[in-house]
Amino acid sequence: MKILVVGATGATGQHVVSQLLERGHDVKVIVRTTERLPEEIRNHSNISIIKGTVLDMADADIVQYIQGCDAIASCLGHTLSFQGVFGHPRGLVTESVSRLCEAVQANAPEKPIKFILMNSAGCRNQDIPESISFGQYCVVGLLRLLLPPHADNENASDYLRKAIGPGHPSIQWAVVRPDNLIDESSVSPYTVYTSPTRSAIFNAGTTSRINVAHFMADLITDSAIWAEWKGQMPVIYNAPNDHSAG
Repeated sequence: MKILVVGATGATGQHVVSQLLERGHDVKVIVRTTERLPEEIRNHSNISIIKGTVLDMADADIVQYIQGCDAIASCLGHTLSFQGVFGHPRGLVTESVSRLCEAVQANAPEKPIKFILMNSAGCRNQDIPESISFGQYCVVGLLRLLLPPHADNENASDYLRKAIGPGHPSIQWAVVRPDNLIDESSVSPYTVYTSPTRSAIFNAGTTSRINVAHFMADLITDSAIWAEWKGQMPVIYNAPNDHSAG
């Protein structure tokens, strides 16, 4: 398979690229700079590196880069700095997802391309009932108003749910929602749910970045797992997690 990964220099994006390369796939990455890519990725025979950003590229260039790809994985996110949180582009993720999806449609692929978006357990899936406490509802509302990255995550998932939706002829999608992200050196057992089993605000679970990457790679490469989760917003936790859920 040929897969385009954006956000490949991030802590989770690097794991996604590594997982896909280890499985023998051809991977394209769009990166501002190659310095943050590990040497084993930069020098891999199956990697193609495109310098730039999705938001700064011409439409025709994005169309060309996506041509022939079977899947797109987005691990884009805002850097944890004042400029990254409050500066521009405030709609980094949403605008990038939109441009990539428009490029896919311009290519009119013979079969739908998979689009996997890394998001957050703090974003609700409005397609299904996901009840939260009044306290969490208030806190999330404040986050939406005060922190542009949270609103951006919500808008990005809403774009796939509403603008693309189910049954699109060119794009099938899944939104992966990890909880509190941590670093681990290897894949460990994890559990995947349709909706959060705990409060992302008041009783957050943990999800290792490498486990998120493993699940995203499975969605891309395993047809049975894709059939189970396409068009949904699965939530992923490191296992075991039920003993502290509440």
